[in-house]
Amino acid sequence: KLEEKVGRVMDQARELHESGASLLWKISNEEQSLRQKAISLESSIRRVRSLINSLISKKLLDPEFARKLEEDLQRASSILTDGEAAAFLPAEAQGRFLRMFLGPINVRASRKEVQLKVKEEYNSYRDRTAFLFLLFPLTLLILKSWIWEGCLPAFPVQLYEAWLLFLYT
Repeated sequence: KLEEKVGRVMDQARELHESGASLLWKISNEEQSLRQKAISLESSIRRVRSLINSLISKKLLDPEFARKLEEDLQRASSILTDGEAAAFLPAEAQGRFLRMFLGPINVRASRKEVQLKVKEEYNSYRDRTAFLFLLFPLTLLILKSWIWEGCLPAFPVQLYEAWLLFLYT
């Protein structure tokens, strides 16, 4: 009787594992399909924009009509880059400064609640570190004037530098 219960639990665990793997595979395939569609749409927008510009330069298209078409293309581009589909576009190249401090990161998130959580965590981290950046040097300056008689010892400064090194790595 106990062996049967253990066997049923094992079967349920296997079924759950297979269902989870199947779901992840489906989600991965759908995500890849949406990624391809988003990339294709982005390239179509660029192609149509280029076509409009070439027709304008050859004076084959009315500038007023071209402006209206460009506005529609801009709306489509905004929907693509600012909407939910933006998560499926390839990450934009980060600047050298950002890569130097943060490394290669992808700051896009597919769901709004994830985006908000990441933003909230970043703001919290920024506030904490800003407080620490002010508190530690202020403490060193106070100690310099009251206890160390105007001479700053090397150890506290090295400790502060080690803390900065730890913070940025």
